[in-house]
Formats: sequence, structure tokens, C-alpha cells
Amino acid sequence: MVRIAIVTYDPRPETSKDRDFPLLVRELVATGADATAVYWDDPEVDWASFDLAVVRSTWDYTWRAEEFAGWLERCGKVTRVANPVGVLRWNMDKRYLGELAAAGVPTVPTRYLAPGDAPELPDDREYVVKPTSGAGARYAARYTPEDREAAVRHLARMHAEGFTAMVQPYIGSIDVTGERALQFFGGRLLHASRKGAVLSPGTAYDDEKVAHPDLEVWSPTSAELAVAERALAVVPDNSGLLYARVDLVLGDDGEPRVMELELIEPNLFLGLHPDSVPVVVQAILRAAVGR
Repeated sequence: MVRIAIVTYDPRPETSKDRDFPLLVRELVATGADATAVYWDDPEVDWASFDLAVVRSTWDYTWRAEEFAGWLERCGKVTRVANPVGVLRWNMDKRYLGELAAAGVPTVPTRYLAPGDAPELPDDREYVVKPTSGAGARYAARYTPEDREAAVRHLARMHAEGFTAMVQPYIGSIDVTGERALQFFGGRLLHASRKGAVLSPGTAYDDEKVAHPDLEVWSPTSAELAVAERALAVVPDNSGLLYARVDLVLGDDGEPRVMELELIEPNLFLGLHPDSVPVVVQAILRAAVGR
């Protein structure tokens, strides 16, 4: 019997918000697999006993990056990990956007400010400040040039905690047409979704935010699909990708640009796309036996 770990996190004392993994576990078990939801940081887990560890909702990894990286290395030595450990390590730091841009992939222009760097901020348009290691809009905020003092305090807080900051222009089309999330599984487009704006003017960086507001089914344009595929082609060892989510926005020119690649723990939104469940289950089963 194939043994599969669906890897998540323990959000004590709250209940996990991952609505995908109970469905995945149930459907995998229905095929005859031994599938179990497992916390990535549980010291009692024998990872070698699994044929595959599928990283699904390790949503605290950005705050515990060194621990998570160490777990990846240990786990990858005793069992197959999806996505591959090298891909996960590469995707942990959003400075990969610079590699995409250098390869000619249309991306949201990004400046990086490491601890000790001067707070160089735009003075002619709205912009976003967020960490290079972050998820769910944590430590992200939207500013105008008049908000400079608040943005500088935001940078100081992140730098004090060891985070490198990203500074990006705020893409105004998000307020009108939202963001697109193109999901790939087993090397093919699985489905796509669109969501509304996450960052509202005046919302503090440390306020809780709704990560996927106004989520709806989306049919990607040929241009959106082409940009997503170009981005995934740049990923190191991309032949081993089991899953990927490419988040796109429309730039000032109306053309799609990559906002980020989610290769570690992207929400699959299976509740919105129930027809995708059998495709995901079969792809996981194939990965578990090395195909």
C-alpha cells in the first residue's frame, strides 16, 4: 500500500484553515492509499515510512525559515518530497523574481532592501512593502508617497526581525480586475481563479488580512497562460514540479505580469473547482510511485 503524508502545520490554538487537505486525504484513502495529514515539525514522525511527502499547507514556514529549510533537507534524504527540495528552497525567497525578470519574464518591478539599506521609497506613486519571505499578505502594506513615515517604520520593523523587504509599485488594475491565480498540477494547467484586492489603503502591515477575497472561477487568456508557462520554465529542476500556482496581475500596459510563484504551499481552491479533485489525486498517486 502506498503511504502518503499530506504535510501541513499546527496552528495552535486555532483550527487549520486548509480546506483542501481533508478532501485530499479522504479521496486518496478512497483509492486504497494510506494517506495521513502530518505536521511538518512533529518530531515523532518517521518520514522514511512514507513513499511521498506532499507539502500542502506549511503556512508558518515564512516565520521559521531556518527550521523549515532544515526539515526539508532531513525529509528529502529519507523519502520523496513534492515539490522537490531544491525547488522549495529556491521558492522560499522572493528574490527569485529578479531571476524571472533577468530571463525576460514580465514581472512586477521589484526593489530589495536588506537590513542596513537606506529606505529608498517611491515619491511619485502608490507602492507596496512586504518581506521576501512571506505568505498570506503578512507584513505587507500599501502606501502613498505621503505615507513615507509609516512605510519607514514598517521597514525598520522588518529589518529588526532580519527580513529583507520588497518594494513594488502598487498595480492599480488590481482594484478593478483583481489578481489571477493559475494552478498547474502534474505539469498541466489544472484550473484558474481570480480574486479581489488584498491590500486596502490605510490597512496596517501587521493587521490580519483576507488572503483570497472575492474568489471566483477564471478562464485565463492565452497571454496569461503564456506568461505563466514562461515563468515556470525558469524554475530550477522544473521537470520535478508536482504543483505550482502562478499569480498574475495586469500591468499599466494591460499585459499580464508575474506577481509571484507559489511552489511551496499554495491553496488549491478545490472547493471552487471540484472537477479538479480526481486530477490532483491521480497526480499525487503517480508521484508516490515515482512516475
